[in-house]
Amino acid sequence: MRFAKNNDVLGTTNRGNPAESGLCTLCRADCMGQCETWKSSLLGRKALYPRDFGIVTAGANNTTHVGVSYNSLRIQGYAYGAKGLAHGLERDADDCIFPNVDLSTEFGQNIKTKCRMPLMTGALGSTFIAGKYWNSFAIGAAFIGIPIVVGENVIGIDRESVIHNGKISKAPELDRRIDKYLRYKKDYGVVIVQLNVEDTRNGVAEYVAGKYGDQCIIELKWGQGAKDIGGEILVEELDYALFLKERGYIVDPDPSLPEVKEAFERRAIRAFARHSRLGGTECSTTEQVRESFMETVAYLRSQGIQRISLKTGSYGMIELAMAIKFATEAKLDLLTIDGSGGGTGMSPWNMMQSWGVPSIYLHAKAYEYANLLAQQGHKVVDLAFAGGFALEDAIFKGLALGAPFVKLICMGRALMIPGFLGANIEGVLHPERKDALCGNWDKLPASVANLGDSADKIFASYYEVEKEVGKEEMKNIPYGAIAMYTMVDKLYCGLQQLMAGSRKFSMPSLDRTDLVAGNRETAREIGIPFITEANDEAAKKILLS
Repeated sequence: MRFAKNNDVLGTTNRGNPAESGLCTLCRADCMGQCETWKSSLLGRKALYPRDFGIVTAGANNTTHVGVSYNSLRIQGYAYGAKGLAHGLERDADDCIFPNVDLSTEFGQNIKTKCRMPLMTGALGSTFIAGKYWNSFAIGAAFIGIPIVVGENVIGIDRESVIHNGKISKAPELDRRIDKYLRYKKDYGVVIVQLNVEDTRNGVAEYVAGKYGDQCIIELKWGQGAKDIGGEILVEELDYALFLKERGYIVDPDPSLPEVKEAFERRAIRAFARHSRLGGTECSTTEQVRESFMETVAYLRSQGIQRISLKTGSYGMIELAMAIKFATEAKLDLLTIDGSGGGTGMSPWNMMQSWGVPSIYLHAKAYEYANLLAQQGHKVVDLAFAGGFALEDAIFKGLALGAPFVKLICMGRALMIPGFLGANIEGVLHPERKDALCGNWDKLPASVANLGDSADKIFASYYEVEKEVGKEEMKNIPYGAIAMYTMVDKLYCGLQQLMAGSRKFSMPSLDRTDLVAGNRETAREIGIPFITEANDEAAKKILLS
């Protein structure tokens, strides 16, 4: 694995054990740092470089690659040429500079959704942490110009929502989430609203279509990379557990049973798990899945929904092939393919550890299957890859591995960390806001206090955000949104630099030749040539010419 707990070069430390992404396996909202993503939320693009410039030299320690993962891929650089330069730029040293790399992208069928960079959030649904920090996530994503995903069950768990026979007359929490993003959205990005079994029964699609029209994309859901069952949340109040059971959810243990109530009163039981249902249970063949899927898409379009996407989890090859083929046939706007094994919610730990297809294997096969369809003349659905992405090099690798079909990288946990950090800082600097912000700190840790005692000193991108919204509006911007913008600015700059080094100056110019495999197992499994075999024949022709 690439990541140790401590990185002396960047001055970063993981509180817990680092995963493939570089994030801790357990990411805490009250964490005082300092993983690379956490630190980037304060320093922005300065976190790209070794610390203590002027008194240090630094060298990479990543000299071996063991096993198959995104970390066993390496990025190929070139010493000549330039591809994808914008119109009006020439191939000279004054124009072939990394700030001229255009990271904008778009996806979709009849309506194109433009994005300022190839990122989208993961699904932020009924987990309480998503609701608590939503303002930071939504405003930050709107500033950055990327899509945000409202996950499953948001209406179902909202005590204030009103649902009668699948007809929603009131949905304050869903409205809050959509409206907060739309308030700050400009020309880029979109709100994607997920549907699971319960959401479908509750009429979420019809409600969104009627109130928001084509401002939102409706996303069908076939699982996720963390687990192969429905979503879960944990609730600690008996009356809320009973409310969720009455809403039609599976609640474990059953709060309506007398013995369970007694156990809860005596504190033998302290919490309840709310579960969603499995979809697709009425189907027993792939053709039945196809018919059911096409019927669902046709129904959504009959309700005036113009943009539809699909999210699929880390199932096996049959489900992957169905997702790509059916989404292509149905002319969907986007297909997100989520590999094992992380999640932003309450996923069973050993299920995350043991279930499903790890991201790099799933994504490599997704490219292979998409390419098969393209060779048959199909216009393949636009893809997004998800599952363990956090840093700019991983973004590059995911985009190049899936090119030209992949338009976006979907990030869950990495985009949430700055929301937590910003809220903690704001809660200390403005104690009167602490409860509303979900701030977890009583004082600033030294790693933050050393930067300053006000937001404009702490966040490297403060004045860029102020330029975006104006000085008067800045008082309404949560620090979590500023932190998110700051962290993504580091990803933006880092991705530009990597692409410039590969002589690729626009998203369409990125391709699989920009990657090499760090070991032969990866080359065999992923279909990317081993380091010394990539371009070896062309090199020998130079020598023998």
